[in-house]
Amino acid sequence: GALAAPRFHVGVVVVPQQIAWVVERFGKFHTILEPGLHFLIPVVDRVAYSHSLKEESIAIPNQQAITKDNVTINIDGVLFLKVLDPYKASYGVHEPILAVMQLAQTTMRSEIGKMTLDKTFEERDEMNAAIVRIVNKAAEDEWGIRVLRYEIRDIIPPQSIKQAMEMQAEAERRRRAEVLQSEGDRQSEVNLAEGKRQAAILRAEGEAQAILERAKATSEGIRLLSAAMTSSQGGEKAAALRIAEQWVGAWKEMARQSNTIIVPSNPGDASSMVATAMSIFKQVNGEGALGPSTPIPPADGRLGYDFRNRPPEEDSTSDTDSSTGRT
Repeated sequence: GALAAPRFHVGVVVVPQQIAWVVERFGKFHTILEPGLHFLIPVVDRVAYSHSLKEESIAIPNQQAITKDNVTINIDGVLFLKVLDPYKASYGVHEPILAVMQLAQTTMRSEIGKMTLDKTFEERDEMNAAIVRIVNKAAEDEWGIRVLRYEIRDIIPPQSIKQAMEMQAEAERRRRAEVLQSEGDRQSEVNLAEGKRQAAILRAEGEAQAILERAKATSEGIRLLSAAMTSSQGGEKAAALRIAEQWVGAWKEMARQSNTIIVPSNPGDASSMVATAMSIFKQVNGEGALGPSTPIPPADGRLGYDFRNRPPEEDSTSDTDSSTGRT
């Protein structure tokens, strides 16, 4: 091939590109031939060694190594190197490529022994850099070869360890799935609770606004009713008619909704209730202050009488009725 040096020559040799030939004269080192045409002395000069100056990749065969936690693994790799000094590569060590391979293998086993099994998978770059650094200390200075990089190809643990690692990975995946599921459930509960809280707040605000609006409407209605009663001549009569209608309607509604009701002593006397309501209305407006002509309504809702101006014959009757509570 390209690395093969001619065993015999006629005095003229041609060195291929990126190839270096080491020439000996009378068995002693004489010169290094670079690519191109060269003239040699037949029989006296001999091409002893031939080296390629290109970067080469050397496969490191599979080997066993023991990790720090006493796990035996099979590991292989690829070594990339380049010859820098053909003289040292020729006379520094016998078969320099094989020497570099063996040094890389022993260094790899030594570095794996410093790591646990998990670290060998996690720290490949650090292990590759350590192997390159240690191999170059011997190869570059003594053998004229520089190791450019080293790459671990496969790390094969025993079958039992592989099954344990698969179980561990499966458990870790299940744990992550459960954590994600729980976080999703928690966020869902938080969102539902927040939605309910916002709905309750809005509902309360709506009810408060409705109560306020009803109060405003009631206030406005009372104001308009009061204004109409004070400004109209027949306002009090209209109010009395309205109260009588509500009285009858209230009794009708009570009788329809319930079988048991509480009634006053005279449920049929709507006129007394109207008179009492009108008296209260006048007092509220400042028009019904107690005076000589103001009738006082009784507590049972009957139409009030003027006890100060009643005839003498009614006095005893009224006292009797008031004490017994009957009409």
